[in-house]
Amino acid sequence: MRITGGKYRSRVVKCPPGVIRPAMDRMRESMFSILGDLRDLSFLDVFSGSGVIGLEAASRGATDIQLVELDGGKKKVMLENLSIAKEKINVNFMDAGIYLERATRSFDIIHLDPPFPLENKIKYLELIDKNSILNPNGTLMMHYPDEENYPDLIGSLRKYDTRKYGRSVLIFYTRD
Repeated sequence: MRITGGKYRSRVVKCPPGVIRPAMDRMRESMFSILGDLRDLSFLDVFSGSGVIGLEAASRGATDIQLVELDGGKKKVMLENLSIAKEKINVNFMDAGIYLERATRSFDIIHLDPPFPLENKIKYLELIDKNSILNPNGTLMMHYPDEENYPDLIGSLRKYDTRKYGRSVLIFYTRD
């Protein structure tokens, strides 16, 4: 995998062992093009895997970056990947649901990439809404398989865009 844009563009990122489904380069490039300038924004990546999404955010100017990953077996490779960045990227090796239940702060951009077979993914969106983890005017994105559907409104989260990439879909929400 390679970082698709920004100051770390073309840097190689290793794929850690275990179950992983890295976001396609084309999808990542499109996603960050939609987001635009991330300079000085806070960024939360839940289900981080290799850390490539956090690196893409850092490469495009995000400065307050938090990653959440349950699989400690990915730790060595993920930390090696993150060493590319000069920015501090914090990694929380813990369950995503627990992180979102305990979160005491909010973010400008939130990215969720739960494993496709994981059931009841909507609970993560509901936790983000319930705990006000997304800043007003912030953007929440979730990557999921095209056979799933999500409502236009989840509490105060309103869907404003959907993009399809093969059998993968990116959905975008903002706070009303």
